[in-house]
Amino acid sequence: MKCDEIFAALAMLEKERGIPQNFMLSKIIQALTTAYKRDHEGVENVIVDVDEEKRDLRMYVQKEVVEEVENPGTQISLEAARAISAKYEVGSIVNLPVTNVEFGRIAAGNGKQVIIQGLREAEHGMIYDEWGSKQHEILTGTVQRIDQRNGNVILRIGQGNEATEAMLPLSEQVSGEELHEGQLVKVYLVEVRRTTRGPQVLISRTHPGLVKRLFELEVPEIYDGTVEIRSIAREAGNRTKMAVWSEDANIDPIGACVGQRGQRVNAIVDELRGEKIDIIKWSEDPAEFIAAALSPAEVVSVTLSAEGKACRVVVPDDQLSLAIGKEGQNARLAARLTGYKIDIKPASYRDED
Repeated sequence: MKCDEIFAALAMLEKERGIPQNFMLSKIIQALTTAYKRDHEGVENVIVDVDEEKRDLRMYVQKEVVEEVENPGTQISLEAARAISAKYEVGSIVNLPVTNVEFGRIAAGNGKQVIIQGLREAEHGMIYDEWGSKQHEILTGTVQRIDQRNGNVILRIGQGNEATEAMLPLSEQVSGEELHEGQLVKVYLVEVRRTTRGPQVLISRTHPGLVKRLFELEVPEIYDGTVEIRSIAREAGNRTKMAVWSEDANIDPIGACVGQRGQRVNAIVDELRGEKIDIIKWSEDPAEFIAAALSPAEVVSVTLSAEGKACRVVVPDDQLSLAIGKEGQNARLAARLTGYKIDIKPASYRDED
C-alpha cells in the first residue's frame, strides 16, 4: 500500500525535530501488527514489509503448512497452500498478504495516534539523553515563572529545540535568595529521572556540587587535575568548607583556589551571593585534617577514638566559641567535611573521676 503521506510526515519530523525516521517507522510497524492481532484472534506472526524507496508498506500473516488445521490463526492446510503455489510442503511457512483494504483501515485507525505517541516518546528520549549526559554539571537557566503558592521556580534551560523546563524546588533554593522572572541563574544538575510523564530534570542551588563545579570553572589547576577537591561540606547561603590537595609539592592548593588578591574565590563568593568559603588543606593524617577543618580556630590537640570515626579536640579556652561557631555551624561543617564525630573541649576542661 502506497504511504506517501506517512513517509512525508516522518521526513519532516526528522528534519525539524531531529527524530530519526527509523524510530518512528518502528513505532508505526509495532502498532499496525498489534492492531491486526487484536482484530484477528489466534494470529501470532504478522510481518510488515517496508520499502522506503518506493514509500510502500505491505502486511503479511505467516502461517505454517499442516495436514490438518487446528489453529486457523497460525496454520494453513496443505491443500490451501498448494492452491497458492505448488512448491509448498508440510512444515513450510506461507506469507499471506493482508488486503490493501483491510491494511488501509488498520493504518488509518492507528497511524495518527501512533505518530503522536511515538513523537512524544522520541522527544522524551532525546531530552533524557541530552540532559542525562550533563548530570553533575553547572547549567545556566532563565527564570520563567515563580509559583507564589509554594515558592517553586521554573527555569528554562538550554536553547532552541534542545531547551527544556526544570523546576527549582523551594527546598533546593538558597535561603534568603530572591529570584525574579527573566533572571539568569546558575544551577547544579543533580539527576535526570525517567517518569511516566517524561524525563524529570532535578536541579539545585544548594548542592555542594555547585561549589565544586564553580571552582573547576574558575581555577585552572582544579580543572586540569593539578589541584584536587577532596571533600566539601556546605550550608547553602551561609558557609562552605572545602578541603583541597595537590600531589605536586611545588603547588600551594589553597593559594591556587584563593587566587591573586583573592580574585578567584571572591568571584565564586559573588556568584553564591556572599556565601563564606573556608578553604583548607586535606591531609591523610586524620588528626591533622580535623585540626585544619576547625579553622579559623586554633587547635591544641586531637585525640582519635580507638573505635569508630570519633575524636576529641582540645582548643584554647578563648577559642572555644570560634571552634564551635555560631549555632554550632563551624563544628558541624568540620564534622561533615572530615567524616568524624568531633567532641570539642576547652583546654581548662578536666574529666570528672
